[in-house]
Amino acid sequence: MAHFAKISEQNKVLQVLTLNDKDMLDTEGNPSEAVGQAYLQTHNNWPANLWIQCSINTKYGQHKLGGTPFRANYPGIGWDWDSENQIFWQSEKPYPSWVKDLQKGAWVSPIGDPPALTEEQQSQNTALTHFWGYIWNEENQTWDLTNSLA
Repeated sequence: MAHFAKISEQNKVLQVLTLNDKDMLDTEGNPSEAVGQAYLQTHNNWPANLWIQCSINTKYGQHKLGGTPFRANYPGIGWDWDSENQIFWQSEKPYPSWVKDLQKGAWVSPIGDPPALTEEQQSQNTALTHFWGYIWNEENQTWDLTNSLA
């Protein structure tokens, strides 16, 4: 099965559909996004150029099955299509300071990922005696350690 996102003229994802592989084969039997787009236009009355192929196995620039990531993310309704970079983005920027990471296809903090938890914190999380984690502090531009069960 192939997957296609239906996008608006403003590059917002409106819907994601599956398409039988046979419905996107060219005359030589090879999968073709253009053939899939033409099929979807004919059967859904929506312009071919507003159907963008995506992969259900791609998230944050990684392919879940070890294959090649395709267009950074499998989109959801309301996501943005970035035609310049050929990737799907979550529309909402979590914090004003966050920036787009083109490799991950995700918003990231300006200082990177939160620090790793210590082994002790991880073991307490597993035992459910505490719940350690980091939250973004926009005012200080830091990751702050929190314990929500303390």
